[in-house]
Amino acid sequence: MSSLEGKVAIVTGTASKRGMGHAIALRLAREGADLVITDKYPAPQSLFPGDEEWGGLEAEVAEIEALGRQAMALVLDISNSKNVDEMVNKTLGKFGRIDILVHCAAIRGPVGKPAVELSEKDWRDILDVNTTGSFLISKAVAKSMIARGEGGRIVLIASMAGTHGVAGSVAYSVSKYGVISLVKTLALELGPHKINVNAINPGAVITNLRDEAFAKMSKAEGITWDEAREKDYQKMGALIPLGRLGTTDEVADLAYFLVSDMSTYITGEAIGISGGLT
Repeated sequence: MSSLEGKVAIVTGTASKRGMGHAIALRLAREGADLVITDKYPAPQSLFPGDEEWGGLEAEVAEIEALGRQAMALVLDISNSKNVDEMVNKTLGKFGRIDILVHCAAIRGPVGKPAVELSEKDWRDILDVNTTGSFLISKAVAKSMIARGEGGRIVLIASMAGTHGVAGSVAYSVSKYGVISLVKTLALELGPHKINVNAINPGAVITNLRDEAFAKMSKAEGITWDEAREKDYQKMGALIPLGRLGTTDEVADLAYFLVSDMSTYITGEAIGISGGLT
């Protein structure tokens, strides 16, 4: 029997082919969980060559079903409480329970823009999605877990940016500080209900988030997209003690650990996965 056999997991932010959410959803499915996968857009555009035909949420449903698990895909605006409540109700309507939440959905916002130049709209948009969205979905899922009375696992994807400031990303950094504080507070409140709540703080991980930067570098320097990507990865890798960026599968391994029976006495923690860059 797989370790998550009979469990139902919600994973948000899964539609990007090379995103953490996609990797985490597949890992939980391989371990036996049935999945509800969500994203704001059913098939987010990717600039990465080779991703153009990726089918987003529906393609991921097919991947999960090929692993012998059930899956339901839902479009979700994580910053809208009505949308969040509807998603939870649809999950309960189909599966009758929620055992696991891994919340990956987030936005980065402007990069390299000093705080004195950041618009109020950008500030509010980033905090609405990253911090308020984390609160809304944690609240809705926790209510269902408390009502069922069998405990559960909540994992929120924060960031190393939430443990120290990042110049040029003030709203993103603040939003992730907020997620970490949310986790620590929820762990205190939900512990008596046998609900473990933890955060994952990824460092530099290879995802689709830097596609636009690679495209700009390629154009500005007259090099190929692949050359721009490799140049960027080498520069970032030189700053990391392990000498490389992380992978989404490595983040998925940590997420699986935190929702499995291997971590029953861990709650209220924000666990870094950064190759030693602290």
